[in-house]
Amino acid sequence: MKKKIHPKNYRMVCFQDMISNQTFFCKSTIFTKEKINIDGKEFPFYKLEISSYSHPFYTGNMKYISETGRIEKFNKKYKI
Repeated sequence: MKKKIHPKNYRMVCFQDMISNQTFFCKSTIFTKEKINIDGKEFPFYKLEISSYSHPFYTGNMKYISETGRIEKFNKKYKI
């Protein structure tokens, strides 16, 4: 990796998914006011509304509606 290309605040940050309560570490430059102690070390802490732990695409909870189902639903709703 090239030297001196990253910002000075590029560091390990602890992220928490608020829906699933999963925590994970990633390098980031995000500004945080909160800190968390894990195994005696202090890390910046950031709360996320959604991540790959709770996103429907990654968890497999997506709803698929076939096109015929959508058309039938529209016709039924508007009685065409």
